[in-house]
Amino acid sequence: MRIILQRVQHGRVRVDGADGRYSHTTGAVETGFVALVGVTHGDTRYEAELLAKKTAHLRVFEDDAGKMNRSALQVGGGVLVISQFTLYADARKGRRPSFTDAAAPDVAAPLVDYYAERLRSEGLTRVEKGVFGAMMLVEIHNDGPVTIILDSEDLK
Repeated sequence: MRIILQRVQHGRVRVDGADGRYSHTTGAVETGFVALVGVTHGDTRYEAELLAKKTAHLRVFEDDAGKMNRSALQVGGGVLVISQFTLYADARKGRRPSFTDAAAPDVAAPLVDYYAERLRSEGLTRVEKGVFGAMMLVEIHNDGPVTIILDSEDLK
């Protein structure tokens, strides 16, 4: 499982409606993270739990001295979870990326949902989501900018 965490002042996701316009907001957070979540073959609930714990406790928010020393939990931050199969794109050959390393939707969707559920279990009270498989317009007001890559392979 791979996650791109962007520390945000504001994040929002809108889903493509029947009229072709991104008119329906499915989730929004203020201070916190937008988490772009990719799932690969062999990922399980264990990886989702591991990364949810890391996300909730990662100290990248500023303390009173301006140092990145507080977690999303400590600052009352939220997390906007967006499924992102393209995190497993393989662009080494040719001009069109391959997505064969991304897990099938029937495997990935429940794990993305479980990651969001585990964030709540870690104590984050505001956890919002996009719609798995939908065309989405994601607004990310990156704060810092701070962008962290988490990969479950690196945490085992």
